[in-house]
Amino acid sequence: MRTLKEINADYENVLHGNLSSQEKTTKYVELMNELERTYKVPAIKDEAYERENKKVIALYRKISMSREF
Repeated sequence: MRTLKEINADYENVLHGNLSSQEKTTKYVELMNELERTYKVPAIKDEAYERENKKVIALYRKISMSREF
């Protein structure tokens, strides 16, 4: 299981890397999927989960907001 710190480091590498917007978005989705699997991020907003997992949710949202559509 990778730590939040490791996933965040991958996020930073993608953010500052020399990739196209589409490639970055694909990588972000992969990181979000990893967070969902590893940290069991619920598909529907769950306030109890968010209270208990603030760092997970903060990273998840940061990655989500970096995507381009």
